[in-house]
Amino acid sequence: MERSADLELLGQLDVGEPAKPLLADAPDDATHPRHPTGILPAQTIRALIRDKHIQSIHEIGEDQIQPASIDLRLGAKAYRMRASFLPGADVTVAERIDALGMHEIDLSGGAVLEKGCVYIVPLMESVALGKRVSGMANPKSSSGRLDVFTRLIADGAIEFDRLRPAYKGPLYAEISPRAFSIVVRQGTSLNQLRLRRGNPPASDTAMRRLHEEIPLVDAPPGDENIAHGIAVTVDIEGAGADALIGYKARPHASLIDVDKVAHYEAAEFWEPLHAGRHGALILNPGDFYILASKESVTVPPDHAAEMRAYDILVGEFRVHYAGFFDPGFGYADSGGKGSRAVLEVRSHEVPFVLEDGQVVGRLVYERLTEVPDKVYGTSIGSSYQRQALALAKQFKRPA
Repeated sequence: MERSADLELLGQLDVGEPAKPLLADAPDDATHPRHPTGILPAQTIRALIRDKHIQSIHEIGEDQIQPASIDLRLGAKAYRMRASFLPGADVTVAERIDALGMHEIDLSGGAVLEKGCVYIVPLMESVALGKRVSGMANPKSSSGRLDVFTRLIADGAIEFDRLRPAYKGPLYAEISPRAFSIVVRQGTSLNQLRLRRGNPPASDTAMRRLHEEIPLVDAPPGDENIAHGIAVTVDIEGAGADALIGYKARPHASLIDVDKVAHYEAAEFWEPLHAGRHGALILNPGDFYILASKESVTVPPDHAAEMRAYDILVGEFRVHYAGFFDPGFGYADSGGKGSRAVLEVRSHEVPFVLEDGQVVGRLVYERLTEVPDKVYGTSIGSSYQRQALALAKQFKRPA
């Protein structure tokens, strides 16, 4: 496939020599972090932008900077691919696009990405990481709740959604809508990037200690289930007989413009699910479900959390594409009193019975290097603080 001039430019993008020593690699007295290792907060991300370790072909706005992550934006072109891929060591994403690309799509005025297809989009942002700084990406919550499978890819990558320490170069999103065809455009944000200094272990002992100080889920100390993360279970009973417990995506629905907010009638896209007599739900292969956790979840301001997406020990299904929980999620001082985790669930090859209270995933908490200067909550326009069961922000909320 012939590469466009835009892809040629992005593939050769010079992210620039840092104007100053990399903040995340600087001595402690240069940045005054509370901890030498951990997830980098908003103020450090801002400094990395200032010092050109994070760059973009357009100015990076404050609305992109979240408490412990940065939203990444789609560039002007998408490439329809024959298949998903990882470039592998010493291979660029542009070279893989040349080999596997089918056609180019102009996103500048908006374009449709069809469900069941795979696309690669060069992102506006690029990075120049320090030798102790790595990156982890996840879909944004609104992407996961639309069943838009979105993963970060970088040159020379041998795994998705990860940037190795000292990576310098362009970034790409692999996008595969699963339940609905979507409309996107240049500047749309579907995924977000966290940066970590060092490799601090996330120990169960530390999570138990944190749970004793600030209950992470609404279970008394000693009753929580912590083993490689704190267990999250699914609510199939709801508030009682015939209560709303979730939604199943309707097949053959219309397009969804992902940049619209509170625009679509939920009933046109989702079939409501109600509690039955037996406290169970059979997942059909190929269907996509929105469910909720039984537990309310809290993330204190000096920590972030990630829902581990899939564990073969808990069943034949995948839960939670969008796995980042920001500092302050569900935290009382941020306008929450614990927020239930909304679960994006898809069965694998066989029908699977979910029982009420069944473990569906585990939250792993990681410390930040310092408390961010803004936290998740109503003050920064967070869409899902104090949430219960909720669809993506594109849908109108019940009156």
